[in-house]
Amino acid sequence: MEKIQMNTPLVEMDGDEMTRIIWQLIKDILIKPYVALKTEYYDLGLVHRNETDDQVTVDSAEATKKYGVAVKCATITPNAARVSEYDLKEMWKSPNGTIRAILDGTVFRTPILVKGIVPYIPSWTKPITIARHAYGDIYKNVEMQVPAGGKAELVYTDKDGNETRETIHEFKGSGVIQGVHNRDESISSFARACFNFALDMKQDIWFATKDTISKKYDHRFKDIFAEIFENEYKAKFEEAGIEYFYTLIDDAVARVIRSEGGYIWACKNYDGDVMSDMVATAYGSLAMMTSVLVSPDGVYEYEAAHGTVQRHYYKHLKGESTSTNSVATIFAWSGALRKRGELDGLSELVRYADALEKATIKTIEDGIMTGDLYLMSKLEKKEKVDTEGFLRAIDERLKVML
Repeated sequence: MEKIQMNTPLVEMDGDEMTRIIWQLIKDILIKPYVALKTEYYDLGLVHRNETDDQVTVDSAEATKKYGVAVKCATITPNAARVSEYDLKEMWKSPNGTIRAILDGTVFRTPILVKGIVPYIPSWTKPITIARHAYGDIYKNVEMQVPAGGKAELVYTDKDGNETRETIHEFKGSGVIQGVHNRDESISSFARACFNFALDMKQDIWFATKDTISKKYDHRFKDIFAEIFENEYKAKFEEAGIEYFYTLIDDAVARVIRSEGGYIWACKNYDGDVMSDMVATAYGSLAMMTSVLVSPDGVYEYEAAHGTVQRHYYKHLKGESTSTNSVATIFAWSGALRKRGELDGLSELVRYADALEKATIKTIEDGIMTGDLYLMSKLEKKEKVDTEGFLRAIDERLKVML
């Protein structure tokens, strides 16, 4: 068959460790034989980020604004051990945090359901989508370790130089302090993205924070959501037959566990980080989840929502066989290619992306899967294959579908 042509490039953000190996295999086995792949490439591997003082991460985000669609591999957010391992100039911040701050979007994460993988919570028969605010909070924090005998204050200086002060704590012993922030504009974008996504999906949306304790910070989120819903979306939701409601996050957790799924759960940045991992794991695997960042001005960044699979990478370096789940990374590529096709009016590219996802799910439901899924699958006939073998099995089915 002739390769499908692309008009506009994707922004391609390469990553680290085992996911970097998988990234290349996916392109070689599942994409390049079918698509004349056109990308603007950025190496977000930790080595290159260090070489460029992390400028490459900023450049990739700006390119995403330019072209409208990006696909990102999993990357390392270094800790002290990584600084030593990679001989880093400094402990670089999360590339995801940097990109999300520049794009100012909302991350939507949805589990990928397949026959044979039963959620750890049996009542979850429908997917739960986590809508995660992607700006601010601890990802843009300022923090200090402080000695004993001092006072920490929150100080705001307005445009005329007037100060407002609040005492945080008077330290008799040593300790730590942290300052976080958010912007009304970003919170408003988050709310509209959530409400628009709910209308598109025809699903109820829940929003939860801890406004009873955080009476100004979290309450600001609650108020902005309520105002935008009442003024812009209430009638649309009634017409669509869907619901929006707000609750405390501890109540939301209890409701989620008792539910059957099939709704969108909106969370602040850190809450969404934790809860999306919880939801993904409860459905079966972190590698079985789609993730897309949607910015207020219609820019899309698709990614795998898990880590770089460090343990498998070290096995790979020793020449040992690995059986690493590549589904989330495949769906990042398919999501980006589908969106590129939709924006550019390329129906064949959309069809290819749909077929790639169907072939991936069919492979697992046919009983061919990586080690993590093999341990969970309830299928009677199943076969564990290695990392590359799984991709080859998908390709066999993709050929038939195309």
